[in-house]
Order: sequence, then C-alpha cells, then structure tokens
Amino acid sequence: MHNTEKDAAQMAEKQKRAMEAGFRLFTERSIDAVSMNDVARESGVGIATLYRYYESKMQFVIAIAVWKWEEYQDRHGLEQKSGETGTDAAGIYTGFLNAFLDLYRNHRDLLRFNQNFNIYLRGEKADAETVSPYSRMIDRVAEQFRRCWELGASDGTLYTDTPWEQAFSATLHLMLATVTRYAVGLVYQPSAEFDPENELRLLKEMLQRQYVRRR
Repeated sequence: MHNTEKDAAQMAEKQKRAMEAGFRLFTERSIDAVSMNDVARESGVGIATLYRYYESKMQFVIAIAVWKWEEYQDRHGLEQKSGETGTDAAGIYTGFLNAFLDLYRNHRDLLRFNQNFNIYLRGEKADAETVSPYSRMIDRVAEQFRRCWELGASDGTLYTDTPWEQAFSATLHLMLATVTRYAVGLVYQPSAEFDPENELRLLKEMLQRQYVRRR
C-alpha cells in the first residue's frame, strides 16, 4: 500500500474512533458536559490530531449527527422501502412510520443523542451555515418523502390533498418528538403497567388514517 493510501486509512480509522467515542460520551452525558479533551482521552486520538480533523467542537458534533443518521437511513430509510419490488406509496409511508417504532425499540441511544444535539444547537445559537451539513441530510430525507408523495398521487394509495412539505413536517416531528420523549423518560406515565409502544402504535394508526387510503 502506498504511503498516501496508508495515511488515508489511518486517518479514517482515527476519525471513526473519535466519532464513536464522541457519540458514546455525548449520549451518556450532555454535549456541553463533554470536552474535546474528554473525547481525545476516550478515543485514544490526540487532541491536536482531533483538531486537525475538526476545526471546532461544533463541527465535530454535527459530523457525528450526520454520520449516525445517515447510517440509520442506509438501513431503514425511505429509499430502501421505495426500492422494494411492488411497494406502493402507502407501503413506503407505512415503512417510514415503522422506522420510528424501530428507533424506540432498538436505537434509544440515537434518540438520546439527538435530544442532546438539539439542546446543544439551541444553546450555541448555531447559524444556518454551520449546521448546513445536517440540514442537507434532512433535505435528502425530505426529497425521498416528496417522491413517495408523488407516487401516492399517481397510484392512489395516499391522500395527497395535503402538500407534501406539510405532511412530511407533521409526520417527522410528531413521530420523532414522541419516540424521543419516551426514550429519554420525559413522559407522564399513568400507571406501572403503562406501555409506551401502545401509544406509539396509536399515533402511527392516526397518521395512517390521515394519509393512507383504505383498500
């Protein structure tokens, strides 16, 4: 292997270690409570090296957010649902809803990180240019949703009187806010037998009744 290829591989490996350590620390604690020195110690990547890869803590945090959400999208996103043979728009939309239930069941660490991430961005008053890599990632999901909505208009399996932007925002924010609240434990529980998944399924069914045509 040429030295340039070896250097690139070593850099990629160090960046991955740093992001994995950052994700773990930012999820277990708050992002404000974790310094870049903490990340350097946890990952075994020198602080000077860390700052060569990322100009600021904000840039590092955003890189982690984009990495983790893109990783999840690669496995569970709308693009995968739309690629399934014979899947109509209603099936794609239902798959989008199911992904939020999967987040709650299997990826609560990502939901906790996302909660801390949003708090951090608000506290730092990050401007649009700074968060543009994250915004572009959301835009890609929105574009997939738009294509689903257009398919729904043509195959007749979705009620598409609502503009796709409004349907996307409502679905994303209702589902993500709810699964996050349950994941971080900020929801009133009326009894010891309370099952959050029952309410998540109810919310899913409400959105399906709003947008999916009955057959």
